Amino acid sequence: MKTLTVVQAKSHFSALLAEVEAGEEIAVTRHGRVVARWVPDGPRVAADAFRDFWSAQDIDLQAPEDAPAEDVASID
Repeated sequence: MKTLTVVQAKSHFSALLAEVEAGEEIAVTRHGRVVARWVPDGPRVAADAFRDFWSAQDIDLQAPEDAPAEDVASID
């Protein structure tokens, strides 16, 4: 992962975005402390969008037990 200061990131913003698009992760620091991390955008699923809500509501999200398999009538 590449690490840059805020000043460096500001002066090379477009080039850095191109690197992130290509898969690079970049950490931006201020006074030696990481204040931002740029990562390539990835696909999101609905579960990600609602994860904070579910954890705050104490909702049980475990799947029920699978039902036993049923016999299938043979085709003659």
